Amino acid sequence: MTADFSQTDRNGKVLTGKLSLKQPGKVRFQYAPGVPLLIVAEGGALTFVDYSVRQVQRWPIRNSPLGVLLDPRRDLTRYAKIVPGTDPRVVSVEARDPRHPEYGRITLVLARQPSAPAGLTLQGWVALDSQGNRTTVRLSNQQYGVPVGDETFRWSDPRKGARRS
Repeated sequence: MTADFSQTDRNGKVLTGKLSLKQPGKVRFQYAPGVPLLIVAEGGALTFVDYSVRQVQRWPIRNSPLGVLLDPRRDLTRYAKIVPGTDPRVVSVEARDPRHPEYGRITLVLARQPSAPAGLTLQGWVALDSQGNRTTVRLSNQQYGVPVGDETFRWSDPRKGARRS
């Protein structure tokens, strides 16, 4: 899957870019030119790269709200519930690990669309971390079934200038 994204943080700051998603467990948030950030998940790790300060942070995917989207070992029936809503065209699913509230929670927003896989298209999500910080991601121009090569999930390590995967 590929899509354009718009990310809004708790202060209302909006960043945009391109999302690439490949199962199992791979995602890349390529921010728009001029934004020195990159988020890549692959091999069970979520990597945050800030090129402006040459910093790389890594942690297990399962320890983040994105784990429900990316960790193929996650059994959503144990962590997720449908959130009642007023619009029958929209399905919201809230997921959190009750044994680990420090991982935060994520609410996926899907729209009923007969032509989409399983009749649902991912519209975005709202992530809430353990400190109560909310990040909203909205997707547009979603394309399902498009080829996404493994090279998409490689990145340049700003600490060494080396290529990473």
